[in-house]
This record gives sequence, C-alpha cells and structure tokens, in this order.
Amino acid sequence: MAPTPSPRGRQVTVVQALALLLAFVLTAGVGGLLTAGLVLPTVAVANTATDLSVEAFEDLPSELETKPLSEKSVMLAADGTVLAEFFAENRVVVPLDQVSVQMQNAVVATEDRRFYQHGGIDPAGMVRAMVQNQFNDSTQGASTLTQQYVKNVLIETAVRDGDLAAAEAAREADGPEGYARKLREAKLAIALEKTMTKDQILENYLNIAQFGVATYGVESAALRYFSKHAVELTYLEAATIAGITQSPTAFDPVKNPEDSQGRRNIVLRLMHEQGFISQEEYDAGTATPIADTLRVSEAQNGCMAAGNVVQGSGFFCDYVTHVIRNDPAFGETPEEREETLLRGGLTITTTLDPRLQTVADNQVKATVPVDDPTGVGSAMSVVEPGTGQIKAMAENRNFNNAADAAGRDSSVNYNTSYSYGGSNGFMPGSTFKPFTLLEWLKTGHNLNQRVNGSERTLNTNQFTACGSRYPSQTWKVGNAEGGAGMMTVMQATQQSVNLAYLSMAMELDLCTIMEGAKQLGVTSANSGSEGEAISAVPSNVLGSGSTSPLQLAGAYATFASGGIYCSPIAITNVKNADGEDQPIPDAGCHQAIDPNVAAGMNEAMSNVWNGTGRSLGAPSFYTASGKTGTTTRNEHTWFAGYTPRLASVVWVGYPDRNQPMQGITINGRYARYAYGSSFAGVTWKNFMDEALNDGQPNPGFTAPTTDLRFGQQVGVPSVVGQDQASATATLQGAGFGVTVGGSTPSDITPGSVVSQSPSGSATPGSTITLTLSSGPAAPPAGEQNPGQGGGNGNNGG
Repeated sequence: MAPTPSPRGRQVTVVQALALLLAFVLTAGVGGLLTAGLVLPTVAVANTATDLSVEAFEDLPSELETKPLSEKSVMLAADGTVLAEFFAENRVVVPLDQVSVQMQNAVVATEDRRFYQHGGIDPAGMVRAMVQNQFNDSTQGASTLTQQYVKNVLIETAVRDGDLAAAEAAREADGPEGYARKLREAKLAIALEKTMTKDQILENYLNIAQFGVATYGVESAALRYFSKHAVELTYLEAATIAGITQSPTAFDPVKNPEDSQGRRNIVLRLMHEQGFISQEEYDAGTATPIADTLRVSEAQNGCMAAGNVVQGSGFFCDYVTHVIRNDPAFGETPEEREETLLRGGLTITTTLDPRLQTVADNQVKATVPVDDPTGVGSAMSVVEPGTGQIKAMAENRNFNNAADAAGRDSSVNYNTSYSYGGSNGFMPGSTFKPFTLLEWLKTGHNLNQRVNGSERTLNTNQFTACGSRYPSQTWKVGNAEGGAGMMTVMQATQQSVNLAYLSMAMELDLCTIMEGAKQLGVTSANSGSEGEAISAVPSNVLGSGSTSPLQLAGAYATFASGGIYCSPIAITNVKNADGEDQPIPDAGCHQAIDPNVAAGMNEAMSNVWNGTGRSLGAPSFYTASGKTGTTTRNEHTWFAGYTPRLASVVWVGYPDRNQPMQGITINGRYARYAYGSSFAGVTWKNFMDEALNDGQPNPGFTAPTTDLRFGQQVGVPSVVGQDQASATATLQGAGFGVTVGGSTPSDITPGSVVSQSPSGSATPGSTITLTLSSGPAAPPAGEQNPGQGGGNGNNGG
C-alpha cells in the first residue's frame, strides 16, 4: 500500500498510519470508532511518537498543570521526637536517587517495559492490548508510565480542587468518558516527554502513585510494609510494592496478603523475563511467603498517636493543630490552613519537653486519677518564663478525638480557651487577685500599706469602673480564709483575704485591673466573649470570670521573668516540604511591667507557703512564689506558682458544671471543703519538685526596692513635747495616722509626747506611734539624801 499524503502535505507510511489508527482505535475502544472518526477528520504522523501531531488533539490541553504533591506533615517534640503525622494522603516525596534501583526496575518491568524506548505513547503495546481485547474479551490497557503519571496528576489535581466529579472522570476506564480521557492523557503524555527526562517522569510517578490503602508514593509504601526507606528495598520487597498499583486495595499486602503474594510473583516473573533478576532470585523469591517479608508500621494519622510516643501529649498536639488552623501565618482562611497541615509536607517543631510532659502527666493523674469515681477533672499548663514556650500540657483524661469518644476519653482540652480545643474556661478564684495587686503596685502603692480586711457589707458604688462609680447594690462578702481589721497588703496576699483585696480595688479602677490582666494574656475563655477583657465588675476581683490554665501560666511567667510578657507559644520552627523555614506565630516578648513591680509581685506571693499554701510545705531546694485559688463554694480550685525557670498552673474541678467539691473523696483522700492547696497544690508541688531536680541551677528572685515595699519616704513632723491633741492634729495634717503606744516617766509635762516612732521619715499614710509622758518618776523607797546620815561606808557588803 502506497504512502498516504497528509492534509498538510506530509507523507506517512502504511506502518505509521496503521500505528496511529490502532492507537486511535484503542483510544476509542470497540464500538466507539464511529464516534471517534467524527472528531478525528485528519491525522499526521512523523517518524517518532514524540513528534506525533494529531489535529484531533488540537482542542485538548497540551500542558499538564501540576501542583506540589500532597505530602504528610510531621509534628516533632522539642528534642526531635516524632509526636504525630497528619495527612490527607500518606506520602513522603523522595528524589529518584533515594529509591533503590531494584524498585525502579520492578515498576518499569511491570507497568511499561518499553518505557525507555517510546515517546509517551506505545503503539506496539496498543496493538497488543487491542488484539487481546478483541479476541479474549479482556480489557487490557496500553497506558505507558508517562500516561499513568498524567492520569494520577489529573486525579490529584481534581481532588485538591475539591472537584470529586472530575476526579471520578479521571479514573473512568470505559465508555465515552473513558475514551476521551485516554485521548487527553495521550496528548499530555506526548507533550510531557518533550519537557521532562525519563528519570524525571519515573521519579514523579513513583511519588504520586498509590501503593495500597491510603498509601501514596514509594517511600511511604516502603515505610509501611517493610519499616525501611525506599532506597533500602530489595528486589523481593520492590516486587511486592510494584504489584500493588494495579489495584491498591486488592493487592495491599497488609489487607490481602494472599492476593498480594500472587501479584508479587507475577512481577517477579516479569522482572526475570526482562533480565532484572536471575533465575535463582526468581525461584527464591516466589518460594518466600509474603508474610515472612513484611515488617508493618502503620502510619498513625493525627494526635491520637502522640500519647503513645510522649505520655499524655495528645492534648498538646491537638492544641498545636488549632494554633495552625487559627493563625494567619499558615494561610488566609481556616480551610487553607487545614489544607497546609494535611497536604503541605510541613515539619513542625514544637516546644514540648518530653521529660516535663511525662512528669506533668504522671502527677496530674496521680492526684486525680483518670478513672476516679468522682469524675473530677484536672489540668496543668507549664510555660517557660522569658520565652513563652509551652513545655508541658497535661490532663486527667485520655485524648480521643473520634466522634464516638465517651466517658473519660475526650478531646476537650481543659488547659485552653474555646477556639483552641478547650471548654469555656473556669472561674479562677483567688488566682485572679494578683491582677489587683499588679495594678496596686503600678499606681504607686506599696506592699506594707494597710487596708481593711474585715468582713462587712459593701455597696458596689464604692467601686469605680472606667472612671465612673459602679451602680449601687449592697453586697455581703465573707473571707474564706478568715482575716479581720487593718492589715498590710503582704498579709492580705499571704492569707488571700477577700475584703482586703476588695478594699484595694476600691482605690483603683476595675477597668484598669481587667485591662492589666488582658495585657498579660488573661482574657475570657468563653466562646461568646473569647479574647475580650474579663468584665469590669466587683465580683471579678475575686475571680468570678472565666479563663484558662494556659492563660494564667503565661501571665504568672511574666512575674517570674521580671516583667517580660511572652504570649504562650507551642511552635518554634516550621519547614515546608522543600526544607524552607516558614513564618510562625511570634511570642512577642516585651517588657510588659516594670521589673521592680514584678519583683514586688514575687515577694508578695512568696509568702504563700506561710499562708494558704502552708499545708504543702515550702520548697526545699528552689525559691518559688504562688497563689492558691478557690471559688465561692469550692467549685473550682487552683494553684498557680512559679520560679525563674518554670511557671505552672493546675486546675481541679468538675469540667462541665459548677458543682461544689465539698465532702468529697478523691483518690482516697477526703476533703470537707476542697481548696487550692488540697489537690491542685499537691499536684503543683510534686511536679515542680521533680521537674526542677534536674541538676540545673535554680536561681531566686530579685528583691524589690524599699520604696515598693514600704512606699516612698517623706518627712515626719517632730511632735515631741507637744500635748497629745496637738501632736495628733499635726501628724494627721501631714497625712499620717496616729496611735498611742503607752506612757513612760518623764520630766516633761504629763500627757505630752516623749517619743514617736517612726521619726525623721516614713511612708505616706503610715501610722505614727506616740509615747506620752506620765510625769517625773518617784524616788525609790528608803533612798537618803547623800549629805545626811552616818556610817563609815563599810556597812553591808
């Protein structure tokens, strides 16, 4: 048959024309030829398949649009320990030189023996498949590796775009849609071979192909089935993996080992026929049960696996995922951020210290066990002062984010606020009082200033909020820890005296107290008001608002660091799939409060061991400050404490309701009334004792100035010699209080001032103690005038 001229004047041979025709017939499929003829009016064939141009292809895309492959992300602890993996497709992309030659050979032998000879499509293979399909009623395909790569890209792109219909169409094998897909794949494959080398195509195929149930890419397959890297695969292991792609579910060696073994042996035969393995290797391989070769390591997707690596770390892991979903550093929308986590191939290095996490988890669950009959919850957050790094996050629950989680299995993180996986927060009780103390010191007051701590009925109009008097309402307030009369702020803090702190708040503005707390990260944790300053109402001075252990830990870490506030952070580094550093949330460390004010806070709270925390006993080898917290009816109890190295906060209470913990037995320990020192304090003390006993130095705190302790000294008028009334008027006129400390004999007029204390200088508003004259002293009985009487001086003796 003579060559047939093409419509463009190019001559084609009969063989070339037949090859193209057969390729087209295969594309159209039996029964689809007429339809195909209508869309292929003319063809032209050059000397190689790569140079093939088909006018029917002109309306089809010739450029393959690709996106970066979906890769799993990995979360690491601070020491590099892998905590968890996250993926929509379990894939690790590797270069071709990290795939064993035997693995490359196995895929070529199985999928496309003429891979290195054809130009994207294989006419010879098409003829073979067409004949088989015609005479054996089979449905053999003739797709080359290049075409299969194209198909996988089209599926991956459709899935990434959320176009499930397009993804299904790309998988379609039969019918008109299947014919159209094959035609499109052929054109794209031809074009692709002009821009990529064979090795590049093979590398891309090995990384994109599915090699089992939820297993994508040869590296993930090697890790899953053989617990080794792809570069280490033997010919027998390679044959197992190469055989899977024909049907990823049916030939998954974990799910269907018998079928997988049969398929593996077919691959071994193909490898032997094509000279990749010897007869001896073939015989040995087919005689080896597939079960003897497997060393399965199933990838664990998500945070439920983290607790198996570092004890109790599931809640921290979950917190990190919420940071990623909430922070614009990881994408413009929550959906984009989720996509980045599940497909971006991130390596996320976190702040978690495995040793401290294990200690925290042990101690939280030792005090309030997971299965304690009461159902009481407990949580601990540990933050490093000066960096904001979250070192541990523990909870007496088993992390489980499955939809059917029940009982003591939960994904609710008691340490955090609502949008970070937490509850609606808990009332902090007296652990919130330090924010009133903070404002007290910031506004020039001092630690030894005296305030009224007596129980009494107040009127809320005694308080100022945002510059205006609070609306009038009577309010009867008691002192849970006792306390009465005038006392110093140091004493009020040591004993956590409610009325003393309310007296302090009356001299301040409630709005500035709450704003001061917000500046240190303590805000409402409730879903309806999350992130807002806690309401400026009088009762919130005593901790009736809602916040979280993590927020309090960040604030108390500010006191520990000398006033440097850092937002608590859980991530120190993120790299993308190419190993490039990515933007991450910044701790924003800055000098939030004056170092001397921070020193005053530390000194005031250092006396907790002699006050509300006395039952715990003072730390023996480190200096610490802290505060107990108990709500009105013992519903929520806290201990917040810190050293210059660590700040940790423990909460204990019912997580889903404000139920009093009264007459309660937890882990065999009875408490008539649960206080901050009862269970939370025990957990805190046991944790810190173990955490800080690591051979590292444990420095103390810097002392505050005398002015902050006692106030700035001013001159005290001397009233010595004045009568009591005049002296009192003089001192009160100078702003001092006056009290009489007694009397003493003196030659000055009785009732006049003999001495005063202090004298010279004192803090404004301090009390001056007067000692009055009781008149001249009477001579002792029997005393004689020295000029009278006899005796020679030798009497007595």
